[in-house]
Amino acid sequence: MTLEPGYFAAMYAASPDPWGFTDRWYERRKYDITLATLPRARYAAAFEPGCSVGVLTARLAERCDDLLACDGSAAAVAQARRRAPGARVERRTLPDEWPDGAFDLIVLSELLYYFDDADLARVLDRATAALRPDGTVVAVHWRHPVSDYPQTGDAVHAALAERPLHLAAAHVEPDFRCEVYTARPVPSVARAEGLV
Repeated sequence: MTLEPGYFAAMYAASPDPWGFTDRWYERRKYDITLATLPRARYAAAFEPGCSVGVLTARLAERCDDLLACDGSAAAVAQARRRAPGARVERRTLPDEWPDGAFDLIVLSELLYYFDDADLARVLDRATAALRPDGTVVAVHWRHPVSDYPQTGDAVHAALAERPLHLAAAHVEPDFRCEVYTARPVPSVARAEGLV
């Protein structure tokens, strides 16, 4: 079953930063890698569901004209709003409250393994449908099993790979994987800048 909002409420009640996003070198490094894999320097309209306390959100806002971020936890949303004033941060529960509109960047970071098979399919369907023709999806997930989670990081990346998207970049290491997909094939960054 998809993890219920109460699971996350209990996590944030126990700690304001239950996954250590603000102080772990592992997290800072992962965010650096995530941002480095994006094929464009700037995005017009971006969506980051499951933004938690907004550490990545604040960094994404620097590269986006308009960034909508959301989380199902009121405590997380309050922190993210303070940390990322350049973003619109809303309380939403997915997949039911997926926003209207189209995006040229969708960031699925440490999120997809919280969904059961049916809800995972709905989230991926909505992400694919909401992607602009020149759009980018980045997915980043922990690879070690967590007994509470309905999915593993590798399983959700395998499900994403089945979508009608094009793999543009991949970074895989024992702890996490980061993959970038585009709505259509795009030239490499070097080719796009005329270097090759």
